[in-house]
Amino acid sequence: MGSHSSHGRILRFSSDMGSTYAACGVCHSDLHVMKGELPFASPCVVGHEITGEVVDHGAHTPAEIVNRFPVGSHVVGAFIMPCGNCFYCVKGQEDLCESFFAYNRAKGTLYDGETRLFLRSNGKPVYMYSMGGLAEYCVVPANALAILPNSLPYTESAILGCAVFTAYGALRHAAEMRAGDSVAVIGVGGVGSSCLQIARAFGASEVIAVDVLDEKLQNAKTLGATHTVNAAKEDAVERIKEITGGRGVDVAVEALGKALTFSQCTQSVRDGGKAVMIGLAATNVVGEVDITRLVRRQVKIIGSYGARARQDLPQIVKLAESGAFNLENAISRKCKFEEANGAYEDLNQGKIVGRAVVEIM
Repeated sequence: MGSHSSHGRILRFSSDMGSTYAACGVCHSDLHVMKGELPFASPCVVGHEITGEVVDHGAHTPAEIVNRFPVGSHVVGAFIMPCGNCFYCVKGQEDLCESFFAYNRAKGTLYDGETRLFLRSNGKPVYMYSMGGLAEYCVVPANALAILPNSLPYTESAILGCAVFTAYGALRHAAEMRAGDSVAVIGVGGVGSSCLQIARAFGASEVIAVDVLDEKLQNAKTLGATHTVNAAKEDAVERIKEITGGRGVDVAVEALGKALTFSQCTQSVRDGGKAVMIGLAATNVVGEVDITRLVRRQVKIIGSYGARARQDLPQIVKLAESGAFNLENAISRKCKFEEANGAYEDLNQGKIVGRAVVEIM
């Protein structure tokens, strides 16, 4: 990671937008890339959870986009940047956008096959994890943006585009959560703690936070958890069943990406319940499941990577604006750009309770 010039050449993808921004969230997905646990093009700039101010438009940007996001607009960006034209985007499943996975996640580029990041010293390309949020400027497809109202703070709002975006997609779309459902969240770091708030906002009857650190569980109580379980001190599955009268929860969310927590998640749901997996794992990590119980008891195991930028990001902004999602409580650390490496080191060691955000002014 580092500071590179990024405006670059804007080619045929006509809705690219340049943005100078004020904040970028520190996410475990970045850490997976930095540690080589997820394959990605190198060298690259990580950072995919941003707020910013629009400073320019691509040469062929349609007038409707310019009018929607005029220069000077405050915006928030979603980490899944939908092309809007592929098979899945047309079906409304932007979180499965073919271009995003084929170009950005596979090659570190935007959807004309080109990066917008280059080294100042020699002009060599630097690849982009989503929009490359820790560069000096971002170039972001307009489909991935929503207007950030003045009532919401720049720094805290950065997490809307990944931590909250991921939690919203998991509970709204994957789990199809209903008011009155009981929900367990296994792993209550940045994304998991957002799931607690979203579950509460959607009217969950019980919100059970599971982790191995008492500090994170104490914080979970301020974010909507009605019960907490320290999985290092007691059997998490048995405790969840005890809380729910022996049945298990309607919805369990796994937010760590580990084989053990995958198993805990599937075992924690009631018959007919939904186990939603949102935690990314290192390459080749495999989860196990009791096949007979899965079949006989109609347990549903669902993967969920994020939400749908064009339809969901504006709704997520409204949740924050209304106070249904408390941004300030979700942020546990703010740091300067020069301190970003230290923030990722602390994240790797489990020292960040909620979400850290890098302020870039």
